[in-house]
Amino acid sequence: MAKAKEKKGFNPISFVREVRQEGRKVTWTTWNETLVTSIMVFIMVAIASLFFFVVDLGFSNLVKFLLSLGGQG
Repeated sequence: MAKAKEKKGFNPISFVREVRQEGRKVTWTTWNETLVTSIMVFIMVAIASLFFFVVDLGFSNLVKFLLSLGGQG
């Protein structure tokens, strides 16, 4: 049988030290990369919102047309 792992107590100083070590391992983006990526996101949001606006407008007109056909009888 394998020995059960002993549960260690929480040490806040050790925790902060480990968090700082992990933070140093992160590859941070440059300001230019962040700016370019943000601009690309805004452009894609604008394109998607325009697309959904046009599709919604088309469905709205289609439903109005179909309802007007049934109301003329």
